Parts: sequence; C-alpha cells; structure tokens
Amino acid sequence: MVWSRLAAAAAYTMEIHAHQIRKGANTPYIGHLLQVAGLVLEHGGDEDQAIAGMLHDAIEDVGVEQEAVIAERFGPRVARIVRACTDADTFPKPPWRARKEAYIAHLEQCDQEVLFVSAADKLHNARSIVTDLRALGPAMFDRFTAPKEGTLWYYASLSEVFRRLLPGALAEELTETVTTMQRLATQPKGNKAA
Repeated sequence: MVWSRLAAAAAYTMEIHAHQIRKGANTPYIGHLLQVAGLVLEHGGDEDQAIAGMLHDAIEDVGVEQEAVIAERFGPRVARIVRACTDADTFPKPPWRARKEAYIAHLEQCDQEVLFVSAADKLHNARSIVTDLRALGPAMFDRFTAPKEGTLWYYASLSEVFRRLLPGALAEELTETVTTMQRLATQPKGNKAA
C-alpha cells in the first residue's frame, strides 16, 4: 500500500489545525488527530477510515466549508464519516449538555464505520483524561466546559453505546479506560491506589 492519500490528509490536517492546542494541555492538537488515525489503523481500519479519523474535527473546529473540501480531496466516503463524527457545525457551538445528548442519540443511527472512527476519537480523548488525572488529580476537570460529573456521564454513556453497537476490542478498551477515569476522578492527586 502506498498511503499517498493518507500522507496528503496528514499534510492537510496539519495545515488547517496548525494553530490549535489541546484544551488546558498546551500540546499541539494535531497530536490527537494523528493518534485517532493511528488507533483506526491499529484496530484494522482502512486508509479512508484513517483519513476520516485524522479529519474528524475539521468541520466542527475549522468550519462547515471543510466538508466540501474533504469530499473533493479525499472522496465522499471520508466526507460522510467526518460529517457523522461532527457534533456541531455552528459557531458558537450549542450548549454542551444538549450537544452531547444529541451526539449520543445520533450514534444510535450511525453505521459501523462511523461508530469505529468515533470510538477511536473517544478512546484517545478518554486516555488523555486518564493521563491528566494521574498527573493533576480531579482538579484537571476545571479546564473543561462541562463539570466533572458531566464529563463522567458523557464518557460512561459513550462507553455503553459503543459496547452495544460496536462490540469488540476498541469498545472494550474504551470501557476499561472510562472505568479508570471514574476511579481516578474520585481520588485526590498523589493517591497511590491509582
């Protein structure tokens, strides 16, 4: 396999997300996008799915005009997956809780490849939260729009949906990571039981 389309998608992703950083982490956002593509490939995804993983936030974070660009450059399948992984395409975004409830309900109607890319995204996000909980303790939730309870609710809900609709290693790893997140969220920083 040549991977030329994936390489082109990586270059495009780096271009459109070049100045974004992870919320509260001061790390380049592109790291998350590359990790999602890596998880897709690690779990058996194809090049289109990996491209969609890399571009999954393009519409949501860069602008709705990205959908047409993605379709033109990478094809309608990639654009469809990216669109389906988008929880908002307006600025400002709708209120957090309503947006997340709508996204969870939307997942119930999605096909397997959309669920697959979305699960890879949510797994990497959950892993990042666990890493930050280990380093900073529950205070790390202060950097999010949602309170701690909202974040825990969202990831528990996602875990349940993916376990039911996308059974397999990816959903199981998400469930295990969310369980760790829930445990660490109740422990003060420095507790060695983690």
